[in-house]
Amino acid sequence: MPRIGMIHQPTLPPETLTDLARRAETAGVEEVWVWEDCFKQSGLAPLIAALASTERLRVGVGILPMPLRNPALAAMEIATVERLYPGRAIFGFGHGVLDWMGQAGARVASPLTLMREYVPALRRLLAGDEVTTSGRYVRLDRVKLAWPPERTVPVLAAGEGPKTLSLTGEVADGTVLTAGSSPAMVRSAVARIHGAREAAGRRGPHEIVVFLMCAFGDTASALEAEFDAWGFSGERRFAASGDDAAVAEAIAALTDAGATSVILQPLSHDADLAPYAAATARVTAIVRAAEPPRP
Repeated sequence: MPRIGMIHQPTLPPETLTDLARRAETAGVEEVWVWEDCFKQSGLAPLIAALASTERLRVGVGILPMPLRNPALAAMEIATVERLYPGRAIFGFGHGVLDWMGQAGARVASPLTLMREYVPALRRLLAGDEVTTSGRYVRLDRVKLAWPPERTVPVLAAGEGPKTLSLTGEVADGTVLTAGSSPAMVRSAVARIHGAREAAGRRGPHEIVVFLMCAFGDTASALEAEFDAWGFSGERRFAASGDDAAVAEAIAALTDAGATSVILQPLSHDADLAPYAAATARVTAIVRAAEPPRP
């Protein structure tokens, strides 16, 4: 059963998020995701605000750039959020946009090495372990959380290229795939991720979160402009548009390809997301109604 949600992009003012979160929860939206984009919004502050403004809504952040956060700090932040709002927050990490990392003085020479060191250390800290490690980028000396989470918190990692996708399968609990991922691209990514997990001896589920660019109604020209703004070409110009049934079909195509979560991404400057939340809830109901009954 796929999870379905929507995104509040940082192209909108931060103060619009809490009202959207409340409206989304009331409408029946399951998840709202936020982004940490330089130099627009942090990821954790809006996530916490959305959680505090609602009672049941799950809130994800995709993604938190690893070069900007020491893993000990990230572990403290995640553990605190999880203990305050158990089971309601979803955390994704990634390389970050390399040019932005350079602007912040945090760009690393090998993002893959950073992810290989960072994600396992973070997962161990969240499990309550005392961690000592001396890597190229991650150096911890007997670090142990005083208040670790009381449940396992999955650590998701974002990936696009084949090497990063293999690594997310090897070290993370889930993978975030950005907008512009067609069903064929998702299927290929899932095969690579699961192959890497098997080779690494990893067991258990691995989440596949896919962001789906989506515009409800007759919005073909607006989507074309959005593709251009993102620099998408060829197969990457994949999106959902049209009525609720058409959007539900696009979600089904991605879940058939292996997505476990599909998160709808509005147009970048869609300022009124209340109708979008209502449409997301309607589409969720359509997808749920089409699911086979559980035995």
